[in-house]
Amino acid sequence: MRILIAEDDFVSRKFMLRFLSKYGECDVTVDGIETVDVFKMALNNEEGYDLVCLDIMMPALDGYQVLQTIRRIEEEKKVPEDKRAKIIMTTALNEGRNVMKAFELGCVAYAGKPIDQKKFENELRKLGLIS
Repeated sequence: MRILIAEDDFVSRKFMLRFLSKYGECDVTVDGIETVDVFKMALNNEEGYDLVCLDIMMPALDGYQVLQTIRRIEEEKKVPEDKRAKIIMTTALNEGRNVMKAFELGCVAYAGKPIDQKKFENELRKLGLIS
């Protein structure tokens, strides 16, 4: 599995990398623009990501803007629905309106920080990313 972790906080980024690296190859970005660039480059090289873990509060572009841009890129490149990246929002923003907005923009799951590893693994199983 190819995983992109978009996280500007060093401690959270290190935790996510350590936690997810046992499930696949991980790339890490620290802001929204870098995330979009890396995602686009991977698709252009036909090495798209299976999973994107996306923080909402990031510099340059926030997670909502990145999510919207990724979904637009996938549409433009005519990526079939079942081949699109599974995007999980990883954030401390747990208010209902934030959750709703993320799902409306195309995320498949929402994980509040601090990340509960067992719940996160269960979500990965539900999405068919791990067994």
